[in-house]
Amino acid sequence: MTGPRQITEDNRIPALIALAARRGFSHGWREGLDPKEWRERGLALMRDLALPDLPMSAPAWTVEAEEDRGTHLLQSLTLHLAEGWDAPALFLRPKTSAPCPAVLMLHDHGSEFALGKEKCLTPPGPSDPRVAAWADRFFGGQVPGDELARRGFAVLAADAPGWGERPGNGYEAQQALAANLMAIGMSPAGLMAWEDARAVEILAQLPGVESGRIAAVGFSLGGFRSWQVAALSPQVRAAVSMSWMASLPALLVPGNNQTRGQSAFWMTHPVLMRHLDLPDIAALAAPKPLWVEVGRADHLFPDAAVDPAYAKLRSVWTAWGAAEHLSLHRPETGHSFLPDRQAAAFDWLQVALA
Repeated sequence: MTGPRQITEDNRIPALIALAARRGFSHGWREGLDPKEWRERGLALMRDLALPDLPMSAPAWTVEAEEDRGTHLLQSLTLHLAEGWDAPALFLRPKTSAPCPAVLMLHDHGSEFALGKEKCLTPPGPSDPRVAAWADRFFGGQVPGDELARRGFAVLAADAPGWGERPGNGYEAQQALAANLMAIGMSPAGLMAWEDARAVEILAQLPGVESGRIAAVGFSLGGFRSWQVAALSPQVRAAVSMSWMASLPALLVPGNNQTRGQSAFWMTHPVLMRHLDLPDIAALAAPKPLWVEVGRADHLFPDAAVDPAYAKLRSVWTAWGAAEHLSLHRPETGHSFLPDRQAAAFDWLQVALA
């Protein structure tokens, strides 16, 4: 299906996409490269071409409220990411005197902006039917962050710009947001990547967190964010990406979400993508443990996009001599993170962080 939100043959963009495909990616992974040198150059490209040049400060947060959940404590936090730039967050941790392994849980897009962190952790207060409906729709009724906490992890989830409690104007306003950010030398994808890396720095400092055992976990856009922050943050030791992995050229076809604008801005680093394909960015996380899963019935990610991405990831982890740290999956599922797949991924994560 194509329409006014899609690229089509009559607007000539496919001609430019074809030229870009022939050009390829100047720093894309190739067999025979030194993986350490390749990673260092790739991370430098990300810092120079994708991340905003915002001032760095010491990790800081404010505790706004607490809710006793019996075996766990839920805190509502404000993460102070930069001067005048804050993000509301939820932090759920077991009541134990011993430091816990921790997860930065990254929420999805889903064209639903009223919920952000609440997609990852059940929020405080009375039951919200929107939260339950989201969990039923994508997670089989089991909120992933709650399940991680039940397994002994401390879990932090924050609102991305425009989601949850952060000011935003919804789906259509994403175009305006992207234009305004690009006018000041930033992009939605770059800002989100920077924020996620800052959130890891704060998570490592939160009470009760074992800073040497931090992972990133996400579904859909959150899956994209999880392997991206694993590449960017030396404090992330492992990552679980559910329902987001593909090679970019095979996504740039009429009918795919990546051609629509709107949500695609959160997954598009404009200049960087002259140099790195999407699996190249993920592979900058090597040789860390990485779980990647894309269901075969997930219509957003065709085989033509997933297969070369998986092949590249295998090649990079093999070059590091760490093929056993990469766990790639293609179950017969759709765009979801159901309880059985949560169990498989979280069992793996507990071993990866042991």
